[in-house]
Amino acid sequence: MFKTNVGGADRVIRILLGIVLLGAFFAMPDLGYRWALALVGAIALLTGALSTCPLYTLLGLSTCPMKKS
Repeated sequence: MFKTNVGGADRVIRILLGIVLLGAFFAMPDLGYRWALALVGAIALLTGALSTCPLYTLLGLSTCPMKKS
């Protein structure tokens, strides 16, 4: 469905960042901007899990290694 444009290292960083930000959402209930943390964390986790980033597609970027033909 979507073209893979998120490489291995980028994917790991996105997943870890998503977990940390979602953890901060639950760990800090009195924080005023905790919903922003949840939104950014969910987007990072989702793009890492699916290996595709819509922003990368719009900008024509890719962190995937090039395939040899």
